[in-house]
Amino acid sequence: MASGKMILYWGSGSAPCWRPMLVLAEKGLSDKCSFKMLEFSKGQHKGTDILAINPRGQLPTFKDGDVVVNESDAICMYLEEKYSDNSNRLLPQDVNERAEVYQRMFETSNIISNIHGPIVRYRLITKTEDLDHGYLKEKTVKAKEELDRWNTILKGKDYLCGGKFTMADVFFYPYLALFVRSGAKLSDKPELERYYETVSKRPSVQATWPPHWKEGPGPGTLSDL
Repeated sequence: MASGKMILYWGSGSAPCWRPMLVLAEKGLSDKCSFKMLEFSKGQHKGTDILAINPRGQLPTFKDGDVVVNESDAICMYLEEKYSDNSNRLLPQDVNERAEVYQRMFETSNIISNIHGPIVRYRLITKTEDLDHGYLKEKTVKAKEELDRWNTILKGKDYLCGGKFTMADVFFYPYLALFVRSGAKLSDKPELERYYETVSKRPSVQATWPPHWKEGPGPGTLSDL
C-alpha cells in the first residue's frame, strides 16, 4: 500500500522519466500517483519548486509522502523494494535469476554511451551545417554493433531475461522505443523487432506512451541505422 501522496515530475519523451512510470504502472500504482508533466523546452525543470527538491534541476523527480527520490534508476529501485508483491515483482527473488536481471539492467548503459549520446543527442544539439559526418559515420558503425548485440541477447526470448517482463526491460525498452521513433530500423534485427512489438503492446507501455509521440513522427536522427 502507498504510504503517502505520490508525485512524479516528468517530461514527455524522456527515457529516464519513462522508466519509473512503467514501474508505477506495472505495480498498479499509477492511480495513486499524481503525474506532473513539465516542458524541457520552457525550462520548467529548472523552476524553484523542482530545485527545492532536486538541486540538479533534473527529471524525473519523485515524492512519496515525505520521501524524495531523484534519479530515474533510484526511483525504480525504491518502488521495487517498497511496493513489490508476488503479483508485480520486477526483480526475481532467486538470487541467481536476479543476477541476470541486474546484469542486463546495468548493461543498458551501453546503449546510452554508444547510441543515444553520440548520435541522438549530438544531432539534436548540433546545427546541420556543423555536423561532423565522419564522426557520425564512425558512431553509426558502433551503434549498429550495439543493436546487433542486443538482437543476439534476445534470441529465443520474449523478454531480456526469459519469459517474464523484469526491471531489465524497464531499463532497456524506453531507449529502444526512442531509437525507433528517431528512425532506427529493426527489420534486419528480427529478435529486437519482435521484442519491440511485444513490449509495445503491454498495458503499462500503452498507458504511459509519451503524449507528444502521438502527434507525429520523430526527428529521424537515427535514419542511418
